[in-house]
Amino acid sequence: MRPNITVDHVDTTPFELLLPQAFAIKVLVSSEDIDAFNHVNNAVYLKWINDCAAAHSGAVGLPAAQCVALDRGMAVRETKLLYKKPARLDDEIIIANWVTRNDGRLRASRAFQIVRSSDNQTLLIGASNYACIILSNGRPVRMPDIFREKYFVEPSAEQRLSQDAALRADLFV
Repeated sequence: MRPNITVDHVDTTPFELLLPQAFAIKVLVSSEDIDAFNHVNNAVYLKWINDCAAAHSGAVGLPAAQCVALDRGMAVRETKLLYKKPARLDDEIIIANWVTRNDGRLRASRAFQIVRSSDNQTLLIGASNYACIILSNGRPVRMPDIFREKYFVEPSAEQRLSQDAALRADLFV
C-alpha cells in the first residue's frame, strides 16, 4: 500500500455511513491519483476498495501471507461501482467496507462506501462478489473454516440490509 493510505484505527463515527460496524481505511488523494479531467481516475477507486478489502482481511486475521500458506483466497467475480461525486487532489477520503454475505461454502460479498472527510459527502458506493479459490490453480473450492469464521456478516449490517430494499439493490451485484 502507498504511504498516503492509513489502515489502522480509522474512526468512522463522524461519517454518515450506509451500514453500521464498518472497517475503514483513510486515503489522502495524491497527484498520482488524478487524471486529465482533474479528478480521481475511476480505476483508482477500484484500487482503493481492493486495498480496503485486503486491509480488512488482514485485520480479522487473514493477511495475504496466510491465504498463500493455505493456498486459498477469495477472488473477485464481479464488482458494481456507483460514482456519485468526484474526489480531487488533497481530499482526505474514507473507504469503508462490510462483509454483506457469506454462504459458508464458496461465495461471499462486500459492500463499499467512499466518503470525503471534509464535507461527509458520499463519493461512491459499490459491491463485490467473491468466490473461494485454490490459489495455485484458480479452481473454485469450499472455503476453509477460518474463512467462514473471519468473514462473518455483522448482525447489525444484516438487519439494516434486510429492512432496506433500495440499499440492497445498490449494494448487491
